Amino acid sequence: MPTYSYRCTECDTAFDIKQSFSDATLTECPTCGGVLRKVFSPVGVTFNGGGFYRTDSRPAPKSEGSSTTSSSPSSSTPAKTESKPATPAKPAAS
Repeated sequence: MPTYSYRCTECDTAFDIKQSFSDATLTECPTCGGVLRKVFSPVGVTFNGGGFYRTDSRPAPKSEGSSTTSSSPSSSTPAKTESKPATPAKPAAS
């Protein structure tokens, strides 16, 4: 059941009460008999899971063939590394 906050317009008494959705709204202050008003306050919201951030709905950028042009030509082609053949191990001198 939800909790509702009320405040009296005449004596400024404030209180919270648990009420069902089908219950009638309180209109009379239990302290002085004045008019009650519901008090609305902000609710904390937490978004969990995927789809709430800008990057969640976008595919990962492709490294080759992307539609954007870069200012330096070397950044679009990966650097090549030279591999040297392994030298055979020398027999231990006795």
